[in-house]
Amino acid sequence: MLSFEQARDWLLQRAQPLAATEQVELLAAAGRVLAEPVLATLDVPPHDNSAMDGYALRAGEQTAAMPVSQRVPAGSVPQALAAGSVARIFTGAPIPPGADAVIMQEQAETADDGTVSFSQPACAGQNIRRRGEDIRAGQEILPAGKVLNPADIGLAASIGVETLTVFRPLRVAVFFTGDELVEPGRPLAAGQIYNSNRYWLAPALMRLGCEVIDLGIVRDSLGATREALRDAADAADVIMTCGGVSVGEEDHVKAAVEAEGSLDLWKLAIKPGKPLAYGKVGQADFIGLPGNPVSGFVTFQVLARAFLERRAGLPVSALTPEGPYPAAFDWTRPDARRSEFIRVRRVCVDGRWQLELYPQQGSGVLMSCAWADGLVRLEPGQAVARGDMLPYLPLVQ
Repeated sequence: MLSFEQARDWLLQRAQPLAATEQVELLAAAGRVLAEPVLATLDVPPHDNSAMDGYALRAGEQTAAMPVSQRVPAGSVPQALAAGSVARIFTGAPIPPGADAVIMQEQAETADDGTVSFSQPACAGQNIRRRGEDIRAGQEILPAGKVLNPADIGLAASIGVETLTVFRPLRVAVFFTGDELVEPGRPLAAGQIYNSNRYWLAPALMRLGCEVIDLGIVRDSLGATREALRDAADAADVIMTCGGVSVGEEDHVKAAVEAEGSLDLWKLAIKPGKPLAYGKVGQADFIGLPGNPVSGFVTFQVLARAFLERRAGLPVSALTPEGPYPAAFDWTRPDARRSEFIRVRRVCVDGRWQLELYPQQGSGVLMSCAWADGLVRLEPGQAVARGDMLPYLPLVQ
């Protein structure tokens, strides 16, 4: 069986980042991956300006009572400061030529004759934001490959950028095989189950920024599965399924992928999540996750997610554990041959973090994934006694 590390490295070696780009307006750029660096074409701020409402003056000319020679709101162009005078100025307004300080209005008092006196002496440079102190023209402010957050977009707007060049979203086609599957909202007949895999996989892909092409449920036949694969390969960069890659007579995905392209089928030395398939259909990558809900969910979290991140141009999740934290449980029957990813939740008891275990760890118990906020990876044969210190891997939900 293939180890977890071997499978992850093998997948990442085959994950070719997207090259296709598109231009998007700033308000549509959040969460997208920047394809080209953004360089500033101007200084920010573009001129020396006041950091607050107050009075601009020459610090060396401050006297007990000073006349106001002009009023400078933000967006205006001030005149040179008259000798011995102050300028009433507002936050963000340009500093008048000749002024070298701003005294805040809370330290100023206006007399009946219109002159202004101050409770504190001015120091040259105080309360002035200098030209270019935030950004210099020619400076790279956003590097290629960055996942754009709201602050990044505001930064781009501050230099007047209207659109950004980003990688287009990774297109992922999904379908689900099984005559026993029924969509929620419809009554179940004997032998049928609801298609839960669709409802965790599609949102997980959307959270990665993927464009999901949902082909729904495909009936259990080789012809229908091959047709679904061809449709998916025409529309998507990656095709994903849950189940159908085993060797049973009704597991048609394996045969269909082999007929339409190529397939590598592995038995992984992890639990849950033993079967995993990778292949190609046309130009599209194919990933076949296990059909059991927990197996599929865990395999997506620790293996498929990294592949999709690299394909989409995103930073690859490092799977760096936190902690360690003490176990609040015993694990007395470890698997001797496989690494186990057990579902846990981190809780604070008497001011100390510890890890609780969901009591049912079966591969069909999806409640364990909804309840948990993290995983613990146990090595083959590793038992756990209450109080043992364990590394904790947060789930990305």
